[in-house]
Amino acid sequence: MKILLTAATGAEIALSIKHIASAGIEVKPLVFDYSGHMVTFAVTGVGAVATAYNLTRLLASGEYDLVIQAGIAGSSDRDISLAEVVAVGKDRFADLGVEDGANFIDVFDLGLDKPDEPPYANKWLLNPNLGELNIQLKVADAITVNTVTGSEASVERLQQSFPGILESMEGAAFHYVCLREGVKFVQIRAVSNYIERRNRENWKIEEALANLNEYLVKYINGIQDI
Repeated sequence: MKILLTAATGAEIALSIKHIASAGIEVKPLVFDYSGHMVTFAVTGVGAVATAYNLTRLLASGEYDLVIQAGIAGSSDRDISLAEVVAVGKDRFADLGVEDGANFIDVFDLGLDKPDEPPYANKWLLNPNLGELNIQLKVADAITVNTVTGSEASVERLQQSFPGILESMEGAAFHYVCLREGVKFVQIRAVSNYIERRNRENWKIEEALANLNEYLVKYINGIQDI
């Protein structure tokens, strides 16, 4: 299989690159013959715009059987443990719209986009591939934002609109491009923190990254052709 493994930052997949570089054969920079697969690593940048641009370029220049986006995320679901690894079933842009006083109106309710016109389904960007990818992870819903939630007022608004959700800055852009391009994909996230007033002392970034990359290597080792 040809696998494209992407992340917003190099730190999020550094451990996977280190392991696969030591155990596989480097065909060219960041492309490895490993465990019967051709694995390409790419850093697509922070935020939806960088992700959309760089992922589109990658898909235009090469064909892949599976595209993976890996990273850390915040969670408002306390039933998901810190540093736990989950798969994202659906994602959406959560702050694309306008403010009307204390209210937020998204682009769909404004009539600027259609909530059920592909690739959207009721405003969401669903992953249709999870059932066939043997992910064996808890599946969570996610939102994508330009500004990470970190104040009490923002947390309250988020809980009202999207209870029990993961939050990242890239996931919906990844889903959007993959759905548009018709490639199989999966977004894998490790929870580094709960969504609350910003307090880095409560975060578990190193543990989340370790668990994330442990899962990625294990998954690639066991994946079959799809």
